[in-house]
Formats: sequence, C-alpha cells, structure tokens
Amino acid sequence: MGDTTRTASDQDYEINDPYDDRLTGTHLHQRGKVLSGKITNVLSVSYADTEIRDALRALESTNVYNSPDIRRRLHLEVQKEVIDCNGEIIDQFATVAERLRRVGHTISRLNICCDSMHQQLIAAHRENAPILEETSMLLTQRQESETKKQLLEAFNQHFIMSEDELRVLTANPDIVDDSFFETLARVKRIHKDCQVLLGTENQRLGLELMEQSSRNLNSAYQKLYWWVQREFKLLDFENPQVSSTIRRALKALAERPTLFESCLDFFAEARQHALVDTFYSALTGSDNNSDGDGATKPIEYHSHDPLRYVGDMLAWTHAASVSEQEALENLAMVDGDDISRGIRKGTASEPWSGIDSEVFDGRKALKGLVGRNLTSVVQVLRQRVEQVIHNQEDPVLTYKFVNLLYFYRVTFTKLLGSEMILLENLGALEEFAFNHFQTLMMENVRFVQADNGRTPPDFRPPGFLIESLDHLKMLIKSFDASLTPIPSREKDFERVMGIALDPFLDVCRKISQGCEEPFYSTFLINCLQATQATLSGHDFLQQKVVQLEDDIRSYTTHLIEFQHSFFLHNSGLYPMIASLAPLSEKQADIVQSLRTLPIFQPAALRVASQTIDDFLPSALMDAEENLKYLHNRQMASNITAEAAEKFCEDFEFIEGQLAAFDQSDAIAKSDQEDPGSNKATEPLRQVFPRTSGEIRVLLS
Repeated sequence: MGDTTRTASDQDYEINDPYDDRLTGTHLHQRGKVLSGKITNVLSVSYADTEIRDALRALESTNVYNSPDIRRRLHLEVQKEVIDCNGEIIDQFATVAERLRRVGHTISRLNICCDSMHQQLIAAHRENAPILEETSMLLTQRQESETKKQLLEAFNQHFIMSEDELRVLTANPDIVDDSFFETLARVKRIHKDCQVLLGTENQRLGLELMEQSSRNLNSAYQKLYWWVQREFKLLDFENPQVSSTIRRALKALAERPTLFESCLDFFAEARQHALVDTFYSALTGSDNNSDGDGATKPIEYHSHDPLRYVGDMLAWTHAASVSEQEALENLAMVDGDDISRGIRKGTASEPWSGIDSEVFDGRKALKGLVGRNLTSVVQVLRQRVEQVIHNQEDPVLTYKFVNLLYFYRVTFTKLLGSEMILLENLGALEEFAFNHFQTLMMENVRFVQADNGRTPPDFRPPGFLIESLDHLKMLIKSFDASLTPIPSREKDFERVMGIALDPFLDVCRKISQGCEEPFYSTFLINCLQATQATLSGHDFLQQKVVQLEDDIRSYTTHLIEFQHSFFLHNSGLYPMIASLAPLSEKQADIVQSLRTLPIFQPAALRVASQTIDDFLPSALMDAEENLKYLHNRQMASNITAEAAEKFCEDFEFIEGQLAAFDQSDAIAKSDQEDPGSNKATEPLRQVFPRTSGEIRVLLS
C-alpha cells in the first residue's frame, strides 16, 4: 500500500518533468487532464468550510512539512494515531465495566435489606392497629367538642344581646350617644344574619331570634324618632355648628322611611311658622323677641318705591332660602349619600312608604325641604306682590316687575332646582305682571285710537308714537339688563314688541290712509325711521330692524314712482311714453308706428320740446319740494335722484326712437327714383333737439 502511494505521488510530481522520454504524447495528455481536475478540485474548496478548516488545523498541529517523504508517510501515521486512540478508549471502557459490576452488587445487598425492613414494619403495624384506631377516635371526639364549644360561644356573642345593651337601646329616651348607635348597628347585624339561620332545616331558632331583633329595632327607632323631634324643636338655625349626633340620627332613621318622612314633615311645619314670623317681622319691624335696638329697618316703612319694595321682599326670601339650605346642609347633607343608601334599604322593609328608592336624590330632597319650609312665606309674598302690581298704572314700571320676577326666578332655579313651589309661584307672579302690563298697554292703544284721527300737519311722527318709543326705550333697557339667555332673547321680546310697538304702528298706518302720495309714504317713512332709530344697537332686535327696513324700502319705492311720474307729467314726456307702451318691442314696428301717432307729429313735438324746456330749469327743486316733509334729507335726495335717473332712461328711449325714425326716413328718400317729386320733410330730431346728456346735466 505504501508503494502504491509512493508511486502515485512520484507520478504526480514526475509529470512535470518535460525531459522524461518515457512518456508518450497520449499519456501526457491524459495525465494533464487528471492533474487539471485535481487542481480544480483543490481550488474549488473554500476555507470557510468548517471541516476543511478543522482538518488543516489538525494537520498544522502535527508539525509536518511539504516534502515527498512526509507526504508518503502521512496516511500511515494518521491510521496509526486512529488505532492508538481506539485502544485507549477500549481500556477506559474496561475500567467502567468493572465499576458497574461493583455497583450492581451493592444495589442487590440494599434490596435485601429493604425487604427485611418492610417485613418488620408490616408486623409492627399489625400489632399497633387497634391502639391507633382508638386514639384517632378520641382525638376526633375531642376536636368536635371544642368546635361545638367555640360555635356556641360565637353564637351567643353574635346573636344574644346583654342586658346593658338592651338598656342602652330602649331606656332613657333623652340620651342618644355613640353607645346607642353602636348597639343599634349590632342589632341590625343580628337581624340581617338571622336570615342565614332561616335557610337551615331547623328554622325555629332563626324565627325566634329575628322576632326578638325586630322588636329591639322598632323600640330603638321609636326612641330615635322622638329624640330627633325634640332636637328639632331646640335647634338654633342661627348657629351654623350642628351636632354630629343629629346628622348620625337622621342617617340611621332613614332606614325607616315612614319615621324619616314624619320627622321631615314636623321639621318643615316648625320652620314654616318660624320663617313666616320672621318675614312679618322683616316687613313691619314688630318682633316679640327683639330688644328694640332698631338696627334693621322694616321693609314696608323703608321701601317707598314699589319696585324696591318688591325687590326687598324677594331679596329677603332669597337670603332666607340660602340660610335654610346652608343650615340643612350642615344638618344632613354631609351624610346625603348615606341617607340615600338608608332610604333604599328602608323601602325594602316598608314598601308602603311611597318613596321610590331607585330615584331618591339626597340633594333634590334637601332642596325640596327648603321649598317646603318657605311655603308660608311664599303665600304671603305672592299676596303682597300681586297687590302691588295690581295697583300700578305705569306700564314701564309694571314691565320692570316682570324682569325683576324673572331675575329671581332664574336665581331660585339655580339655587333650588326647577320643581319647587316657590318657582311655580314666581312664574305665576311673572305671568300676572305681564298680563297687567299687556292690559295697560292695550288701554293706551284704545285711548290713542279714539283720540287720534289724522296725521300731524307736517307729517312728523305723532306724539303718541314718540311717547310709545320713549316707553319702548325703557322697556328695552330693562330687558337688556335681565338674565334672559342670549339665544332666546329675540323670541322672548317679541311679545313685548307685539304689545308696546306694533299696535301704535298700526294706528299710524290707519290714520295715514286718508293721505295721498307723497304724504302717505312720507309720513310712514318718518314713523318707521324713528322706530328704527330706537331699536338699533340691540342684537335681539335685529330681526325687527330688518323688517322695518323692508317696510321703509317699500314706501321708498312708492315715492320713487311718484317722483318719476311727476317728472313725466310735468315735462310733457308722459304722452309719448304712454303712446309707445302698447306697441311691439321690435324696432321696425315702433318706427313705422311713429308716422301715424299724433304726438310724434312735428307740431306736437314742438309743443313737447317747449314744455320740457320750460320744466327742466326748476325740475329738481320742484321734485324735492314734494319731499320737503321727509325728515331724512339724504333719503329724499336719493329718491329724487333715482326718479330722475329713470326719467333720463325714458328720455333716452324716446330720443333713440326719434333718431331711428329719422334714419329710416332718410333711407326711404334715398331709395326713391324721383326724389324731387316729394316735398322735403323736416327731421324729428330738429323739431325735438334736446339730448339725454343735457337732461342729465340739468337734473344732476
């Protein structure tokens, strides 16, 4: 094998000898192909291949050199190393096998020992089994006895009340302290836990305990009920510091809705009497408990102005409402959520109480209680306010009452909510005041209708309209200072406009019906512009201002038409316009018709030309004289200018028709074969020489 390797290796290197005469050409070609293939294989091997890289590293560790002799021995040495390694591995496995045999002998001896111990344990267990069973039974009985003892002690401690606790809960109704509430809480826990006992097979114990706890609870709540009423009688609302015991008592009493409502009714009735007495004292100054220092002046003696008198009464009511609410918040609102939870619990035990626990709101209930406390005060207040309003004859002052009542209604709504008797009464008073205001205004309108039959000589706004506009200014000022929301201001003031303005404008239109133009439109424009000046500058009146502007524009159109007609008739141009109006719009038809219309004959045109020449120098002043009663002189000038512009357009139309006629006539003459046979006709533009440019200059 070594010779074969050597020979091949020698051949690999001897193939490069070009002087070897033993090799033929064919043999050289074949060996060249083999060598080329080996070189290609060697070059195609990548050093990145881990196997090649590991083989090269192992070869490098043997410290071999590239020589023919080493290449021949390399294969043998590698095989020898492999055989030596295998021999070492076999020797090591022989050692391992010997040790495994020793471990097997040791395990066998351990198994024999364990079997012996197991047999001894079985024999011992067989001898001690009766003793163990008896011991286990005794331990079980002992544990059951201790459990029953603990259960009995816990049951007595939880469900049975002591004599001292019963005495605290039911005896001495004048004493309610922390120990009472602690005992009450324990009784409620006992009553609730009795429901668990009712779920057992023997329900007798549960029924007896529940009956006993129910009696104790009823007695405790009765004691609490009478104690709360006694405390309400002694309660001083001037002192903001309220005992926490009262708040705690109300919280506990809420679980009996019937007793809770009864306490609130008693409290509301007591507060009604107290507040109405205080209100009378504030009105008249008579106070049985007063020391006569006179620090507070009576409302009736101090407020001589009716508006201030009503305002002071409403202000006192508002102050009393705030005081009541603050006092009740100190009394119960701190525990408002707890009271709500108590009400929800109580309705389950008292479904006949009539309180809807699902929608109960502590804040709403508090505000309702404030309203109930003020019921008697509101009755007195409404009676006096109605009397004051009924005695008023000034509509402006009456409307101020409306806004004053609306202001306090909004204020009380924010304070107490929207569903209060006080707010219902304020709303009724507000409507009563507005109805009285409407009655007074209607009386004024009827008086104006009966006393005014015609327009003033100078067609200025009549006195009743000026007076109504002065009133309207004060009404607008009063309304603008109110708390009416901006989105609804325009709609809310429409009712006032329909009462305080529209009827007077209707009277102006009625008395102007006997006038002719331009005085009819002049009078109404003067009235409407005076009204518009009064309403301008207020956002909530913009719609009414726009409506007035439309009416003014309509009457302005009437004046423009009148002025236009004045220009046409006084200039003599109207007959021409009237003659051309029925004709066709075609230019040829109009020109043909001019030959037959009398007004367009040369003689008639000379008269018309002279008439317009006489009219034009003073035309503008004569036209402005028609509008001399129109207060807005700028508007009068604009109306006259617009009418003059329309007159100029009419003149341009006639001028164009005359020019077209002359042009048509000239064409007809040029087409005749014997022009000398006809008489010469004078062109119409020579008879009527005025131009539209001259007209515009004279009327500018």
